[in-house]
Amino acid sequence: MEASVAIQTLPHAPNDEELCRIVDEVIAYIASTGYNYYVGPFETTIEGPYDELMDIVKECQHIAVRAGAPSVCAYIKISYKPEGEVLSIEKKIGKYHR
Repeated sequence: MEASVAIQTLPHAPNDEELCRIVDEVIAYIASTGYNYYVGPFETTIEGPYDELMDIVKECQHIAVRAGAPSVCAYIKISYKPEGEVLSIEKKIGKYHR
């Protein structure tokens, strides 16, 4: 696994219920990609090939807009190591979730 990406998708929405509905659609899309992912309270982290993760990040914005958000802000963190492995989700936080 050459990359780990954390994405916080913040769709503009009229209320918290609608915001959660839109974010749930984005998370469902991430889950459908088949890559290992972890949903946290502020962001979702995905592991996999760098280029494919960048495509997923881009699509997350489109998913939010198609779900009804008039606009979307996103905060992205990327760990990329083209030669080797980045530190995995399991190694970072696995000991806290047993």
